[in-house]
Amino acid sequence: QVQLVESGGGLVQAGASLRLSCTSSGRTFSSSSMAMGWFRQAPGKEREFVASSSRNGGVTYYADSVKGRFTISRDNAGNTVYLQMNGLKPEDTAVYYCAASRTSMGARETEYGHWGQGTQVTVSS
Repeated sequence: QVQLVESGGGLVQAGASLRLSCTSSGRTFSSSSMAMGWFRQAPGKEREFVASSSRNGGVTYYADSVKGRFTISRDNAGNTVYLQMNGLKPEDTAVYYCAASRTSMGARETEYGHWGQGTQVTVSS
């Protein structure tokens, strides 16, 4: 069983930065065997892709809306993936979810078989 736990969310003003963390665990879990992704869901909207990282972190993808502001990184030794968010905007307000995939690192939710419970990010104007 894979468990993902996000942390680092909070309430910030526009222009501020936050770093989200997602720590993984599980009896059969190996961080280096999983592609990792971040998704978010704003109130009244569907969950959307934010960023993803290949198993070794060498390849990353970003949604256009966050490109240049957000950075995904990972520490496989610590079973942790990060999302550094700079220049936050009110439209970044959402619950942010970490997800893990054994097969791919795309933008579709169906590619990810394991999900965290989410962490709230609120950006005030």
